[in-house]
Amino acid sequence: MSGTLAVVTGGAGFIGSHVVDALLRRGDRVVVLDDFSTGKLSNLAEHAQNDHLTIIEHDVSTGIAGRLESYGVPATIFHLAAQVSVVSSIAKPLFDLNVNYGSTLQVLEYARLHVARPKVVLASSAAVYGDAAEPPVAEDVPLRPLSPYGIHKLASEYALGAYSATHGVPAAALRFFNVYGPRQDPSSPYSGVISIFAERARRGQTIKIFGDGKQTRDFVYVGDVVRALLAAAAHPSPHLIANVGTGSEITITELARTLIELCGGDSTIEYAEARAGEIARSRARVDRLREQLGIVAETALADGLRATLGSTERAA
Repeated sequence: MSGTLAVVTGGAGFIGSHVVDALLRRGDRVVVLDDFSTGKLSNLAEHAQNDHLTIIEHDVSTGIAGRLESYGVPATIFHLAAQVSVVSSIAKPLFDLNVNYGSTLQVLEYARLHVARPKVVLASSAAVYGDAAEPPVAEDVPLRPLSPYGIHKLASEYALGAYSATHGVPAAALRFFNVYGPRQDPSSPYSGVISIFAERARRGQTIKIFGDGKQTRDFVYVGDVVRALLAAAAHPSPHLIANVGTGSEITITELARTLIELCGGDSTIEYAEARAGEIARSRARVDRLREQLGIVAETALADGLRATLGSTERAA
């Protein structure tokens, strides 16, 4: 079978399934490793008859070598398998350690053991910054994560750097800001805020904001994130770290009001106690994304919100 081989851990999840879409569109062979704790087979349903796609139900934190030996050594491993909730990481830090840091080590160990080193592209997070600096936040500011989630993402970045320097494993870590778009699951209270707000606004239900609503986020559309991931995989640097965001910010209250307006204005807003470990302001500095990877987030928030709302309507 022809085509470059790529592995996508967490490939049945929100971002991972969009990465799989892009890889298959360009003719790659793709192996998805996903334990389906949050990923959904339905996210990959359109590729059910594509013989370039193999889906394996597997927990990456237990190792991956035994599950890949039949397919050859991939050119790239897009490592997106993760526990993504800050709140959950605070409640279950050891679980978060195993899933987020442990699975990264398993991926890096697999890469180290092959002469033809696969490139490892890690989905990291703006959570590594904490409240470390006044936005916009550049990649070289002091890192002070506030949650086990942020700590373990940072530890994963350090591991990528060490394996690159010591073992020659080419690596890139992309620090995602707030990613949103179609397929983001609104059913969990720990899902992305846009998917939750969009679902409630579409149904005319009350939107609950934790905190005073003045906290800001840099929301970046999933299509722009996928372009950044593919660019990072192709970049020649042996070790790259870059933010992935838009370079702009919006308050959570403004976001809620925008979604309510797009959905016809029937929902109301209520406020609740702020969640532990969540930061006040978040906005990416995106010079490195633009200058080294050639990527600019092209999707305007209003357009991305309409696409997200459209996807929830089709799924209803």
